[in-house]
Amino acid sequence: MSIAIDKSLQVKITNRQILKIALPISVALIIPNINFITNNVFLGGLGERELGNAGTVGVFYLILMISGNGLSNALQVLISRHGGEGNTVAISKVFAQGIRIALQFALAGMLLAWFIAPLCLKPFIKAENFQMEMEFLRIRVWGLPFLYLFQCGNSFLIATLNSKYMMIGMIGEALINIFFDYVLIYGALSFPQLGFNGAAVASVIAEFTGMSIVYIVIFKQGLKKKFNLFSDFSYHKTTSKSILKISAPLVGQFAISLTTWLIFFILLESYGERAKAISNTMRNVFGFVGIFMWAFASTTNTMVSNLIGQGLQSKVIMLIKKIMVLNISAAFIMLGILNLFPQHFLKWFGQDAAFIHDAVPVIRIVSLGMLMMSIAVIWLNAVTGTGKTKMNLLIELIAIICYLIYIYLVMIKFKLSLEWAWANELIYWMAIFAIAFWYIKSGRWKQKLSER
Repeated sequence: MSIAIDKSLQVKITNRQILKIALPISVALIIPNINFITNNVFLGGLGERELGNAGTVGVFYLILMISGNGLSNALQVLISRHGGEGNTVAISKVFAQGIRIALQFALAGMLLAWFIAPLCLKPFIKAENFQMEMEFLRIRVWGLPFLYLFQCGNSFLIATLNSKYMMIGMIGEALINIFFDYVLIYGALSFPQLGFNGAAVASVIAEFTGMSIVYIVIFKQGLKKKFNLFSDFSYHKTTSKSILKISAPLVGQFAISLTTWLIFFILLESYGERAKAISNTMRNVFGFVGIFMWAFASTTNTMVSNLIGQGLQSKVIMLIKKIMVLNISAAFIMLGILNLFPQHFLKWFGQDAAFIHDAVPVIRIVSLGMLMMSIAVIWLNAVTGTGKTKMNLLIELIAIICYLIYIYLVMIKFKLSLEWAWANELIYWMAIFAIAFWYIKSGRWKQKLSER
C-alpha cells in the first residue's frame, strides 16, 4: 500500500522559513531560562553560600537533563527526516518508541542521582555543603520523567513545523515555577518554608506542569489525530534501534560535555564561595543569552534533516550559512546589550558591590566565548541533522580534550584568575567549529546517510 505524502511538512530554504521555526523556539526557551534565573535570584536572597551550592548540583542535574536532550534531538532528526519525505505513519511510530525510551532513560537517571552521585561527588564537595547539596539533588530528580516527556513533546512540535505551540507549555511551566519558588523558599502565603530545597520542589512541580500542557496542546490542536499518535506503544525493534543509533552518541556527547563543566565547578571549590557564586551567575548568562543560539541550532538540526529527506543534500551548506548569519547577528545584539549594562544584570542576584565588581570582567570573557559559540553551534547541529551522530561524539571528545588541558593548566598548574578560567569556553567552541566546519564542507556526511 502506498503512503500518502504530506508536502506541508517539507521545509523551504528561506529566511522566512528559518525564522518561522526559530523564533517560536526562542520565545519558548526564554521561559525556562527565566525559570532558572528566578531560582537563582530567590536563592541569592538566602545568601552567597546557597547561590554557590546551587551551581554544583545544578550542573549535575543539567547533565541528566542534557542527556535527555540527546534523545529528543534524535527524535527530532528522525521525525524531520520523515517529515521531509511526507511520511506521517513513520512519524507516529518514532514518537511512540521515543516515549518508551525516554521513560527508561528517566529511571536510569534517577537511580544514578540517588545512589551513584553521592559517592562520586563526596570527595569534591566541602563537608559542610555536602548534605545540603545531595538532599537538593534527590528531590530535584523526581522531575526527570516529566522533563524527558516534555522534551519529547517539544521535539515532535519542532520537527513537524509546529514550534509555535511550544511556548504554551513553557509559559505555564514558568508561571508555576516562579510562584512555587517564592512561596516554598520563603514560606510565603502559609506554605511551608523549605529554604534551599524549596527551589527543587518548585522545579519538579513546574516540570510536571510543562509536560501536561504540551500533551494537552498536541491533543487540542488535532496533532494526535493527524499523526495517529498514542495508538500503539508496543515495542518496535527497527524503530527503537534507529532512535538509539542516533541518540546514543548524542547522549554521550552531551553527558561528556556537561561532565567536564561539572569538573570545572568542582575545581572552583578551591577558588572560594565568591567565585562559585559568580560562576553560577555565568550559567545564567549562558542560559539567557544562548536562547537564540540554541533556537537556531535546533532549527539547523530540523531543516538539514528535512532537506535530506527531500533529497536536497546539495542545498545543505547554503542553509547553514543563512542560519549562521542570523545567529551571529542575534548573539551580537544580546551580548552587546549585556556588556553595555552588566551591572544591571548582576544586581538581580542580590549580592554586594564587590561581587558585581569581580563579576564584570568574567562577563566580558564569557561574551567572547559565546560569540564563538554562535558560529560553532550551527555547524555542530548541522552534523546532528545529517544523522551522523558518531561524528558529533568524536567532535565533542576532541574539543573536551582541549578544554581539559586548558583548565588543568589555568586552574591547577598556574592557578590563574577566574577570568582566565572562564576563557575555557572560547577554546572549547573554537575546537568544535574547526572540526564540524571541516566535516560538513568535506561532504563525507553524504556517504551512507542514516537508515530511515
